[in-house]
Amino acid sequence: MDRRSFVTLGSVSLTAPVVEAALASSMSPRSIRAVAFDAFAIFDPRPIFAACEVAFPGRGAELANAWRVRQFEYQWLRALTGMYANFWDVTVSALEFAAHSMNLDLAPGQRDRLMSGYLALRAWPDVKESLATLQRAGTQVALLSNATEQILDAGIHNSDLSGAFQHVISTDRIKTFKPDPRAYRLGTQIMRLHEKEILFVAFAGWDVAGAGWFGYPTFWNNRQNATAEELNVRADGSGATLTELLRFLGTR
Repeated sequence: MDRRSFVTLGSVSLTAPVVEAALASSMSPRSIRAVAFDAFAIFDPRPIFAACEVAFPGRGAELANAWRVRQFEYQWLRALTGMYANFWDVTVSALEFAAHSMNLDLAPGQRDRLMSGYLALRAWPDVKESLATLQRAGTQVALLSNATEQILDAGIHNSDLSGAFQHVISTDRIKTFKPDPRAYRLGTQIMRLHEKEILFVAFAGWDVAGAGWFGYPTFWNNRQNATAEELNVRADGSGATLTELLRFLGTR
């Protein structure tokens, strides 16, 4: 995913053009025993960034864009150098930097209200039934995310998804972030499966690359109809909703 296009999600609906699922390797859906989702393949982040426009009318989209870009950069810089701070703290720092860079007067109350959006996340409309279908098919279901457990647990609670995941895995457990290979390895360690038995569902193009390089088969939940990254790696399948994921796995 192009980080700078993230905030365009606000204008994208679930009826965005579907990228047809297509095998980019010899991976067989029949070999998949578990599906691990990035958090934003499950939870809709658009309200977080829409709130920026409420806080700063006319400049909200610019702020949201700058915030999200710096959020990624801070995560990756800290993962690379070993100077870890958790997702929440990194995101606060990124928001403060973005506001300062735009000469916006971000009061502590505004900062806290914008950050509270991460504790108010709700699932995309297609998620609940799709997860239920996977479970009925006997597939393990997990979250594997850079977000803290507090954020993930809040999203699950807000979305009435209690019991939908056998595993809720935050990379905070090992003090790093995807795309560090150690972050992806958490999935194999916790689910006790070989990487080829776990399909990783990425929301962002860079996450497709990171997971693919690690060794996971990948499905790109390309809800924003974004352009694929030029990293010489492609998802094994892709689609705008989880309905396409179910078709790809042959469970629908």
